[in-house]
Amino acid sequence: MKLVLAFVFAVLLIPGAANAQFTGPVVDRAELTVDEVREVRVGTYAAVTGQIINRIREDYYTFRDDTGEIRVEIEPNIWKNRSVGPETTVRLFVEVDSNMVGRRYLWVESMEIVEPQS
Repeated sequence: MKLVLAFVFAVLLIPGAANAQFTGPVVDRAELTVDEVREVRVGTYAAVTGQIINRIREDYYTFRDDTGEIRVEIEPNIWKNRSVGPETTVRLFVEVDSNMVGRRYLWVESMEIVEPQS
């Protein structure tokens, strides 16, 4: 009986370990501008730095950098209870995607708030 309970307990712990998430920086992504992400292939992973300037609807926002604007999809879990306004500089780690009519947008996987330089 103890062996069965130990086996069940071990099996229940395995999925918990698989759900762990790394919360540190992502280093394998090219830092691109909005103009550049419009030219790369869909499925490219990148980082972009700029401001989220408005909410379009639900999880969709407008992101702006020095080269232009693009729509981004940011799911609620990405915000992590942080306050971000149009004046806040953020670095978004994204996947370049497009909708059914071919309109390019960025799907946000994670976000960092960029601290102002002193």
